[in-house]
This record gives sequence, C-alpha cells and structure tokens, in this order.
Amino acid sequence: MNKLEIIKSNFLENQEINSLTVEKILPSIEKATSTLIDMINNSGKLLTCGNGGSSGDAQHISSEFINRFEIERKELPAISLNSDTAAMTSIANDYGYEYIFSKQINAFGKQNDVLMAFTTSGNSTNILEAIKSAKKKKMITILISGNDGGESKKLLDTHDIDIIVPHTRTSRIQEMHLIIIHAICECIDKYANN
Repeated sequence: MNKLEIIKSNFLENQEINSLTVEKILPSIEKATSTLIDMINNSGKLLTCGNGGSSGDAQHISSEFINRFEIERKELPAISLNSDTAAMTSIANDYGYEYIFSKQINAFGKQNDVLMAFTTSGNSTNILEAIKSAKKKKMITILISGNDGGESKKLLDTHDIDIIVPHTRTSRIQEMHLIIIHAICECIDKYANN
C-alpha cells in the first residue's frame, strides 16, 4: 500500500467506524450529557483522567468546561487529573503509577461530582483504581472506552454510564472519543443552566 492509499484508508475506515458507532452509543452519550447537566446544576465538578492520547481527551473536555466550547457562558468546574505533574510524579514515586488518579480523587472528589475516565482498552490499572475511588466517594463514573470496555466496564454499576466505541484500533477509537467530547460540550452549551 502506498502513502496515498494509507491516507485514504484512514478516512474510509473512520467513516465506517463512525457509522457503526453512532447508533450503538447515542443513548449512552445522551445519558452522560444529562448526568453532567445534573452535576452542574447541583454544584458538582467534573474530574477527568486518561493515559497517553486519552490524557489529551481528558484535558480537552476539562478545558472546554473551564473556558468555553463554542458560545459564551459561565465557567464550569472541571479538573483534569493528568495535568498536575508534581502530584502525579510524587504519587507514582511514593505509591505507584496505578494510584496517580485515585489519590487525587480521594483528595478532591465528592458525592455530586462525576468522574469521566478515558481508556481505549478499558484495562489501565490507574483507571481501574480511579473508578474504585470514585465509587467510595459515591461519584458517578462516565467510562469512555473502546473494544468491549475491558475490566473498567466490570466495575460500573447501574448509576454509571459506559460509552464504548465498538472497535479495537486505538486511533479509530480516539477519533470517536473526540466526536463524543464535542457532542457533549455542544449539549452543555445549549442545555446547562448557565
């Protein structure tokens, strides 16, 4: 396959996954959006986390809450748990990488807050620990994942929400995650009590 064919195949595969994904996860995205609007209206905050490209997604939605998405509105409370490198590296050094998010949730999380965890595989140990800590704080978890949701999905209960892109290729999963983030933010702009 030459370079042009590789490039074209990326666009075509994206279209295929987009079509496959849209009908399967729309109800979950709507439920997540309603949960976030309730969180905002009840003075809660969004805590986000992820590794690698998923950390970028966590930072992305957090920044859209704090600043704005497409319209002028009041600032919304959100913390990207993968943004404080001093906290992360001290936790990783003293306790282990698996606790870099959970210890922050233990410090900042409260009952009206929501954890949004990004993981393409669903199996990242630090995400599993984050979900466990959110449960102890009686927080709702929104899991944004791929594949089958992995071990993370098994930790969710009826109050939690899973948005799982039905694909195994990381790049395609992350492309869908970006659309999910933008769809949620557009709904927040329109429907949150600002």
